[in-house]
Amino acid sequence: MLYAILSGFLLAILVLFFGKQVKGKLAAGLTLLPLGLFTYFLFLLPETANGNALLFSYQWIPSMGINLDFKADGLSLLFCLLISGIGALVFFYASYYLKGHRYLDRFYSYLCIFMAAMLGLALSDNVILLFVFWELTSISSFFLIGFNNDDPASRKSSIMALAVTGGGGFLLMAGFILLGGISGTYSIREMLVSSAALKEHANYGWILFFLFAGAFTKSAQFPFHFWLPGAMKAPTPVSAYLHSATMVKAGIYLLARFTPVLGGHPYWNYTLLIAGGITMLYSAFHSTLRTDLKGILAYSTIAALGMLVFLLGAGSEQAMMAVAVFILVHALYKAALFLTAGILDHETGTRDVTQLSGLRKVMKPVALTGLLAALSSAGIPLTFGFVGKDLIYEATLHDSLGILLTAAAVLTNILLLYAGFLAGIKPFSGELPEAFKNVHLPDMRLWVPPLLLAILGVVYGILPSLTDASLMQPVVQSLSPGAVTAPLKVWHGVNPVLLLSGLTLAGGIGLYYYRRPAHSRLQSIRRYDPFSPETLVLKGAGRFDDFSHWYTNKLHSGNLRSYVYIIVIFMSGLLAYKIATGVNLYLDLSNVSRISIYDATIFCIIIVAIWKTISTSSRITAVACMSVVGYCICLLFVIYSAPDLAMTQFTIDTLTVILFVLVLFRLPRFLRINDRKVVLRDGIVSAVFGALISVIALEVMNEPTNKETSRYYAENAYLMAKGKNVVNVMLVDFRGFDTLVEITVLIIAALGVYSLLKLRVSAIEKE
Repeated sequence: MLYAILSGFLLAILVLFFGKQVKGKLAAGLTLLPLGLFTYFLFLLPETANGNALLFSYQWIPSMGINLDFKADGLSLLFCLLISGIGALVFFYASYYLKGHRYLDRFYSYLCIFMAAMLGLALSDNVILLFVFWELTSISSFFLIGFNNDDPASRKSSIMALAVTGGGGFLLMAGFILLGGISGTYSIREMLVSSAALKEHANYGWILFFLFAGAFTKSAQFPFHFWLPGAMKAPTPVSAYLHSATMVKAGIYLLARFTPVLGGHPYWNYTLLIAGGITMLYSAFHSTLRTDLKGILAYSTIAALGMLVFLLGAGSEQAMMAVAVFILVHALYKAALFLTAGILDHETGTRDVTQLSGLRKVMKPVALTGLLAALSSAGIPLTFGFVGKDLIYEATLHDSLGILLTAAAVLTNILLLYAGFLAGIKPFSGELPEAFKNVHLPDMRLWVPPLLLAILGVVYGILPSLTDASLMQPVVQSLSPGAVTAPLKVWHGVNPVLLLSGLTLAGGIGLYYYRRPAHSRLQSIRRYDPFSPETLVLKGAGRFDDFSHWYTNKLHSGNLRSYVYIIVIFMSGLLAYKIATGVNLYLDLSNVSRISIYDATIFCIIIVAIWKTISTSSRITAVACMSVVGYCICLLFVIYSAPDLAMTQFTIDTLTVILFVLVLFRLPRFLRINDRKVVLRDGIVSAVFGALISVIALEVMNEPTNKETSRYYAENAYLMAKGKNVVNVMLVDFRGFDTLVEITVLIIAALGVYSLLKLRVSAIEKE
């Protein structure tokens, strides 16, 4: 399974090396990888259909509980089949849609990375691993959305998408760490054991907040939905793949995966019901105002995602079955509609539904695709959408809030029916405009992929049993272990669900015939733009940008003294907080040795030298006084039987003094530019910091001595490293990498200083 995921990353690298061939005939051949992966996952279906989950584990960081753990169950296999199956059709479609594009190789490389990341996300059984793939999907989608990087709108949309989903990902990471800390494991299947403890924990609310933040931003839930319509600046294959079938459903997958772990609590259920309900109603309404095909499909996609969140909030066994079926239903008809919109744009040069009509006369297979996809989205009998819609109503009717939830679902489906007809039927009905007389049926690589998806929507509608036992039931078992649901059927008799389906069809079809699309409706709601989530977020980003400028100017002035001053104040605050909240201050004088005349004399010399250092106006005198302080510390080391430390201190202090003196000769004359207020401020800060360090140093004396580490080094220095000097062995062998890094840092600093000095000398020579 690991190799199935890595194959996408490997192909992404190979594509870059064979870019010239990819831009030629090899482009369509890249379809073989997702097609092969689709076949591989199909062969896993019998195992999951028998109720077994396939587990694969590879060590990564076992000491931290982070491993490459993968789990293939009903839920993950459903997503893997969508990712690889629709991915194969999109790969094939893009080979003609972007034919001749100068960055076609780059496009396929991004697409391979995204596909591999989505597969890894769907199969991960470790939350840290899941987060890695989660972020990879955000990064790769950023490049795909901004693929047309010459267009400022594409760049803006990609940055917006990355900012929103990346911000949610940051919070999701916090949630995963919190989950792991409470449950004691990062494995999702092991978290099931701690489900009750997690729900009763005091931080359960925070876990939900972080988890919902990641899921809602990724799956475009209100008020984070606005990035998805903007992402329609991406090429149509990207929109069909990322924004209907895969990436935007990553948040749905996350919520579904953690439903057995965290679901069943009022906080979980009501939050999802409210968020999903608002999203689906708001977006379904907005989809009826749009006239751009991709805009219509974008908002109807958000509404469908809201419907899935809404059903996950309902939480019943019927709702879980509705979620499983609707994920597949939506992926099939929405990907087909997106690809159809791409064909229309490619051949006519426009996506405006007020201008498109009559194209069935010149694009019969494409018109058939649009019709079948629209019928499935509407839930017409004998389509898979009809089965999905009935399951939605079945779930809402049996809920405790049945009337309210059912009314919201019916209204949403009426509006989505209208939007689906606008995108799939309107461009092909009516008279063919004169401007489109020369439009012709495109290459089969464009219309075959969406037609296959649309036909599947009908086949599964006529024979829902094809997906029931093999795919849908295992998904339900993943979401609700032990659930017992009725098998999928086309006909359940005359009942309230059938009446609601009829009401939906009558309302949606009536709305389609009596309400023509018009640009004026969209313009009429522009006056509310100042209150839209996108505008508010952009204003907030502007305020944050202003704060960043202020912060940078205040704290990053380029003055070394300011940097030291800020660091010391920050450290003083942290130390003071720790001392005030976590340290029980007391001093056991029995542990303090007697102060001898030598100690007192050296201490007095140090005090005098420090005072002279801060009061003198001569740099040389200040350096000399600082050296006195260093040599006095050397004497203290000697008195307390630490000659090795004394020699080290003596050597370092001597070298430091010499370097200071050499540097000071190159500096200009000493200038006293600080007034009394600045001097007083610096004195207070220094005194506070010194007092805090002194308190901590005294407090250390009260801590019990633990010689386990030193004993280990002493016992093993010669046995393991063949060295008799324990300190040297520690630096060179036991902590060799630390020493190597320290030396590397010093070398980099030395090179930087040398470069600056050389630059200064060169500048003087030129003058």
